[in-house]
Amino acid sequence: MPTLLWFRNDLRLHDHQPLDEALRAGQPILPLYCFDPRQFGQTAFGFPKTGAYRAQFLLESVADLRRSLQTLGSDLVIWVGQPEEVIPELVKAHGIDTVYWHEEVTSEELQVEQTLESKLAAMGCATEVYWGATLYHPDNLPFDIGRLPEVFTQFRKKVEHHSTVDVALPTPKKMPPLPPVDLGEMPTLADFGLEPPLPDRRAVLTFAGGETAGLARLHHYVWEADCLRRYKETRNGMVGADYSSKLSAWLALGCLSPRKVYKTVQAYEAERIRNDSTYWLIFELLWRDYFRFVGAKHGDRIFYPSGLRGLLIDWQQDWPRFDAWREGKTGFPLVDANMRELACSGFMSNRGRQNVASFLTKNLGIDWRMGAEWFESLLIDYDPCSNYGNWNYTAGVGNDARGFRYFNIPKQAKDYDPEGRYVKHWLPELSDVPAAKVHQPWTLQPVEQKRFGVTVGVDYPRPVVNLSKSVQANETIYNAARKIG
Repeated sequence: MPTLLWFRNDLRLHDHQPLDEALRAGQPILPLYCFDPRQFGQTAFGFPKTGAYRAQFLLESVADLRRSLQTLGSDLVIWVGQPEEVIPELVKAHGIDTVYWHEEVTSEELQVEQTLESKLAAMGCATEVYWGATLYHPDNLPFDIGRLPEVFTQFRKKVEHHSTVDVALPTPKKMPPLPPVDLGEMPTLADFGLEPPLPDRRAVLTFAGGETAGLARLHHYVWEADCLRRYKETRNGMVGADYSSKLSAWLALGCLSPRKVYKTVQAYEAERIRNDSTYWLIFELLWRDYFRFVGAKHGDRIFYPSGLRGLLIDWQQDWPRFDAWREGKTGFPLVDANMRELACSGFMSNRGRQNVASFLTKNLGIDWRMGAEWFESLLIDYDPCSNYGNWNYTAGVGNDARGFRYFNIPKQAKDYDPEGRYVKHWLPELSDVPAAKVHQPWTLQPVEQKRFGVTVGVDYPRPVVNLSKSVQANETIYNAARKIG
């Protein structure tokens, strides 16, 4: 009797435990990817749940997985429909006795799993479910998920001292032939009501979906460009392809396993150099782990407006100001350049994300969930736990938040874009403004505006808010919520 292997956010053949276990069972395997139409609906605030950049990266990743399976003598069944409906149909049609998959932790995915498990149990079909999204397996943690430390540093120290990383599983050399089955057809962006995104030459990198591209990027960054040795020093950059690893999109869809990245770093340390930078890449994987475990521990609370801290902040849903933020028209170049990069590429640096999220919540006082959903729609590396965990943290409602903390936009601009290269890259209307003034164009005198070819309020917007006054006002609101809490 055949078994069914359900691919989800694990679109790879390397280090894939459900695949490994299914092969050990020694039966024909039916690999499946199911495009769930619900993932192409709308968010609560009316944004496309999966925008064009994310959707294209997903389509490329699934197509790459199909090609990889074909080279091993198998293939990928691709159906469009709800998994809890599609999989029982395939189980019944092909006499499948076991379904294998990787588990998820957030509510929408868990609901699908629970419904599916109930249906399969009623049919007498077994399920084998595995954990595979993190560097550290929950079984190897020095505490149960329910006792996960509420502060990242405590988590990191305990894990680094008491836990081990399991060895990454190898890529299979061949697969059993696919039983006779309707393979289905690869959907297109148009099938989901999406237009192909237009490539922008200013984007830091052309992100191609799939395990093949993910492994190539890992090899390029670590070995060919030899950038890992200086990762800690360059990771806060914003211009260029190699200031950071850019592995997040492939990690988010499981095209890359975090254990594969870890193994590569270990090899690099053995062959070339071991320093703070090599450690720091693993440190970032630990943050990713932490957000996943937080999601597993706290469930839906990461999506509540009050966040993990339960702070009843009077968030605003000011659409005109929110639109200025998402369109990159706030009048603050560092914020606007980052938001335009996101809109034109589906990507933004980590430093940029921290700044624009801080500005939305701490300067504009706007409901952080609106920002989180906008990121969900556009970011090619969207992952619910990391996205909502980071927004919780930046909004001051996360479990590791420490009071009213905000990013000083002018200081950030001076520290991370001192020559104005980044803002000029994405805001061509400011290209002739000298570095000393490009981050504060509202201070330009009329004669300077004429000289530099920009009219503030016409070519580039005036600031939508006073930075210092807005911070003070929102801190008062935040502290009032803390007292109530």
